[in-house]
Amino acid sequence: MPIVDSQIHLWENARMSPQHRQIPTYNVDDALKEMAEAGVDAAVIHPPSTLGEGPNVQAVEAVKAHPDKFCILGNFDLQAPNREEIVRNWRQRPGMLGFRFTFNQPHQQAWWTDGSLDWFWKASEKAGLPVGLLAGGHMAALAKIAERHPRLKLHIDHLGRVGGGKGGSDDAAFADLPEMLALAKLPNVAVKMSGAPSYSSEPYPYKNIHGYLRRIFEAFGPDRCFWGTDITRMPCSWRQCVTMFTEELPWLKGRDLERVMGGAVVDWLGWRRPAA
Repeated sequence: MPIVDSQIHLWENARMSPQHRQIPTYNVDDALKEMAEAGVDAAVIHPPSTLGEGPNVQAVEAVKAHPDKFCILGNFDLQAPNREEIVRNWRQRPGMLGFRFTFNQPHQQAWWTDGSLDWFWKASEKAGLPVGLLAGGHMAALAKIAERHPRLKLHIDHLGRVGGGKGGSDDAAFADLPEMLALAKLPNVAVKMSGAPSYSSEPYPYKNIHGYLRRIFEAFGPDRCFWGTDITRMPCSWRQCVTMFTEELPWLKGRDLERVMGGAVVDWLGWRRPAA
C-alpha cells in the first residue's frame, strides 16, 4: 500500500512559526530519512508562505532530485501584477500541481468574502489546478466559492480545524465540525486528515478524537479524505502518525484504507507519480 503524506514543509535558514520545530533548516534529506524510518513512500510539499518565494525554489529542487517522492502545492503573491499569467504557467515548474494558501495574515482575512480573489478561483478552475486552504472558521465562505466554481477542486487543511496554532484540542477543537461536514455534499470539496495527533491532549493513539475522524470519513468518503501529518509540528513520530490510521482505526480497512493513506490524494492532485 503506497503511503503518501498530504502535507509536509521544507525550509532552509529560516524561522518557522512557533508550533513547528524551532530549527533553522528542515531539508529534503531530513524528510527522506524520516520518511524511510516511518514507511512513508511520498509526500506533498507545502512551501511555507510566510517565508516568501525561497521555499518554492527549494521544493522544486526536491522534486527534480526525487520525482517519485515529492510533488508540490505552492504559493505566490496573489496581488502580483502578473498574477493571472502566473496561474496560467504554474505547471511549467517541475512538480507544481496546484496551490496552498493559509490567509493567516490579518489583511488576508477579508479575502474570503470581499471578492478580491474571484479572479484566482476562476483562473485556477480554468487551469484545472487544485487549491488547498486552511479554511477552519471559514466554511460558509468556502462553500460559496465551491458552489460558484464547481470544476475547481478545493481541499480543506487539517481536518478543517483552525490554524495558526489556535485550533485547540479534544472536543473543543471539533466544536464546529458540523459546519465542515455540511460541505461534503459538494463533490469538488475534499479534506486533508492531516495533523490529527495535534488536536488531542491524550497520548498515542489519541483515541478521544477517533470518533471525529470517523465522522469526517463517513461524510466525505475514501476518495475525498487524505491522510497527512504536517510532521514538523506533530507531538509524535512520523511512524505513529501512520499507525494511528493503519492500526488503530478498526473501521478503516481494505480499499478505504488504501485510498485514505495515499491513493486518493494522488488522484485528486493528478500526480502522475513515476516509478521509484
